[in-house]
Amino acid sequence: MFASAHLLIRSLQLSSFILFTALSGCQMVNIKENPLSNSLTSKTDHILTSQHLSETTLQFLHAYQQKESGCIAQAVQCMEELNQQAVTDPEAYYAAASEVFLAKALTLDKSSACQQKDATDSHSGCLNEQLKYLDQSIRYSYVYLFKSTHSPESRLFDQRQTQVRTFYNYALSRLISAVHTRDGFTQLPSQFSINNHIYKINTDQYPSLKSTVLESLKSSYNMNFSGFYNINRQEGLGSEFVAVTATQKDNQLKQFVVDPERYFTVLPNPNIHPARFLPISAVIKPENEQLTAWEILNNAPLSIQLIDPYRFKTAQINNTDYTVTANYSVPYGLWLAESKMGSVGYRSLLNREEKLLMPHLFMTEPYQPGKKIIIMIHGLASSPETWVMLTNNIMGDPVLRDHYQVWQVFYSTNMPIFENRFQINDLVKQAFKSVQPGTESAHNAVLIGHSMGGIISRLLISDTDIAMHAIPMMNYEQHIQLQQNPVIRERFIFKPLSTVSRAIFIATPHHGSEYADRWYTQLVRKAIGLPFNFSDAVNRKISGHKNSTAGLIFNAPSDLSNHSRFMQLTSQIMPSGNIPFHSIMGNQTHSTAPDKMSDGIVSYNSSHLAGAQSEKIIKGGHSIHESPEAVMELRRILREHLKQQP
Repeated sequence: MFASAHLLIRSLQLSSFILFTALSGCQMVNIKENPLSNSLTSKTDHILTSQHLSETTLQFLHAYQQKESGCIAQAVQCMEELNQQAVTDPEAYYAAASEVFLAKALTLDKSSACQQKDATDSHSGCLNEQLKYLDQSIRYSYVYLFKSTHSPESRLFDQRQTQVRTFYNYALSRLISAVHTRDGFTQLPSQFSINNHIYKINTDQYPSLKSTVLESLKSSYNMNFSGFYNINRQEGLGSEFVAVTATQKDNQLKQFVVDPERYFTVLPNPNIHPARFLPISAVIKPENEQLTAWEILNNAPLSIQLIDPYRFKTAQINNTDYTVTANYSVPYGLWLAESKMGSVGYRSLLNREEKLLMPHLFMTEPYQPGKKIIIMIHGLASSPETWVMLTNNIMGDPVLRDHYQVWQVFYSTNMPIFENRFQINDLVKQAFKSVQPGTESAHNAVLIGHSMGGIISRLLISDTDIAMHAIPMMNYEQHIQLQQNPVIRERFIFKPLSTVSRAIFIATPHHGSEYADRWYTQLVRKAIGLPFNFSDAVNRKISGHKNSTAGLIFNAPSDLSNHSRFMQLTSQIMPSGNIPFHSIMGNQTHSTAPDKMSDGIVSYNSSHLAGAQSEKIIKGGHSIHESPEAVMELRRILREHLKQQP
């Protein structure tokens, strides 16, 4: 009996072991450690970063037995069915709907009708279909962000809120772009309609847009440019655009003007260019923010707020200020890319560019009276494109961006330096006549010049009359022209620009460059001609008479020689004593001796000016202004300038 009991116990133990083993073999949940990158991707990816809906939306659909592909294909029907079941978690429903409707709009991009570039009915129909889903995505994302039981502030670190804000921003960007394509407006309409839903446009925070004639309206949501190390953006709510204003193609000065001050006394100077590429930030909200979620999701009129990001950093929604999305680099980059200034600068040196017979001044952003002005002047065979690093860095520095606006001068570098200094001096004075008196923009401007542009900048802030020394150097024909046009004498009378209170000279050959006298550069100098209109105006040929000398009319590369008449007359002229100035120069040698340092084009001794408030020597060549060290030094000086102003 005892043996039988023992066998029974052993049998039970064996059965328990077998049962335990079997159950262990059916274990459905086991620990599995994914790579960190996979875990992060699953948390952050969504319809705009991958080909699939976000993990959170997929989980929501799965809970209600909806498949991803089917729900996107039948977006309206799918979300209506889910609405009947998801009332216990409305926030999850709003967020999922915003992504599903956006996904549906994106799938239409692949349809043949939407890929057509003409204005056919099928293309218009596709745009309207896309707009219908974008409208729904925006409404659901807005309700999730601002009409849920949780405020945006309480979900500050919520990954889902970040995703839905992205859906809101991108859907708005696509909606405005599609409406512009559909309607082709050249001026902003007061309102438009999508699927019988009214959208009103509000320009209270960008009033100048209301009357602006548009050439194009581009979303800058995913624009990038070669040549930019970074795109300066402000992350926030809403979408970013560039409005390109229309211009009159024939509104160009195509003649040389000997006396621009008198010529433009009545006429506006068409070579002073306000910013054409305007940054816009946009947010969208119900016209009546007190409406319920149901009213917003259905037929409530929406208001698109257009905002000048240089003047306003926030938009108010439900009595709360939210930082808006902004892009400061793209308008500037788009202007440079479309104007092709680099090639124009080289063509002007070879006397093949009529557009630069007279200098131009470009404002890189809409004029603002509350910001000081930086004037940049490029060097030989160059253009405003040379300032891309510095300008983009100013836009990326919140302090400098809020206190400075940039003007860039573009001029023909084959002209004599005397002439360029005279013409640029008058051009800048004319431009300042358009600023509001008594504002920050009307005084304490900063002048920055690179290479030959630094020489011009120095003479723009000097107070010297060299006419008595210069005029005897003229040849017979130039003397005749001086008698007929006494204003030519003013080329040799320097008065400091009253609006400028600081200057920065970069790699500037104040005392000339030996590089200009090398045999191969002398060949280039001989090949560079002067614009015919200019030559006729100041050095007209007289029948039966042959010039004995070239007088004072040389091209700019020749003026840069150590031995030129220009250098004999100007190399010792210093800036006015009440204007602080700074020097930045490159040194590509291994020496620190002043008589050996050089950037390869300009020696230290030529670039050095006694009395500089600061002097910075940076390891590098002649294009030192493009280096990060030089940009940081320029930013330091600009910040110092702000502190020293009353």
